[in-house]
Amino acid sequence: MNTRMSWPDYFMGITYLVAERSTCTRRKVGAVAVRDKRILATGYNGAPSDTPHCLDIGCLREELGVPSGQRHEICRGLHAEQNVIIQAALHGVSIKGADLYCTTQPCLICTKMLINAQVAAVYFTEAYPDPLAERMMAESGVTFTRIAYDRP
Repeated sequence: MNTRMSWPDYFMGITYLVAERSTCTRRKVGAVAVRDKRILATGYNGAPSDTPHCLDIGCLREELGVPSGQRHEICRGLHAEQNVIIQAALHGVSIKGADLYCTTQPCLICTKMLINAQVAAVYFTEAYPDPLAERMMAESGVTFTRIAYDRP
């Protein structure tokens, strides 16, 4: 019997496809904002438009030996979640009440932005443990769930 892919698997699969556009040399992350089973905006991590990409000029954090999750302020790139919010805003699309599917658990900065953008839920596959981000999601009432997804 042939079964259809679930909606969460469908949207999570799309996040991994979006992540393939990433220009980060350390981690490819994709995100998709969805409401009523419709994609509102997508984003991947990388340098701002019309600026050199890390793929082309290298990664300062890598050159300095900065561990993952530290010194975000010296990174050229925006996070996938930030780009979802920006793309939605640029095109006049509200993500209030939307679900965000993301390949990787949002960091604290993205968590605060998603809470203020009033998303309803965040679903992610890969852990990026941040106790404060997790606590703030719980305090805000935003559903925050790690889901299993087997990449094809």
